Amino acid sequence: QVQLVESGGGLVQAGGSLRLSCAASGLTFSNYRMAWFRQAPGKEREFVARINWTGGSNYYADSVKGRFTISRDNAKNTVYLQMNSLKPEDTAVYYCAARYYTYTEYEYWGQGTQVTVSS
Repeated sequence: QVQLVESGGGLVQAGGSLRLSCAASGLTFSNYRMAWFRQAPGKEREFVARINWTGGSNYYADSVKGRFTISRDNAKNTVYLQMNSLKPEDTAVYYCAARYYTYTEYEYWGQGTQVTVSS
């Protein structure tokens, strides 16, 4: 069965950095586009970043562009989100998601990891 397990969340001061990891199992990782989403309290889940199956194409939400970097290691079945210059408004539960490269919807989701940025 497919599992996505996020790690790396925590409490950080504004301006600090964190790196999230998402380890995937039960799927052929290199066939999947991967993405990060986040959900803050009282808000809807929002897209953060995505990466294609080779890692050669990335796309970011405007709110994180220039501060966050998504990457993947297909040999380790892992996708990463490097988050720099963190702001209090980045506080949320961060989820990774997987989408088969020919599909339009993300079909697999992790359980989430909490990121809290203090001012």
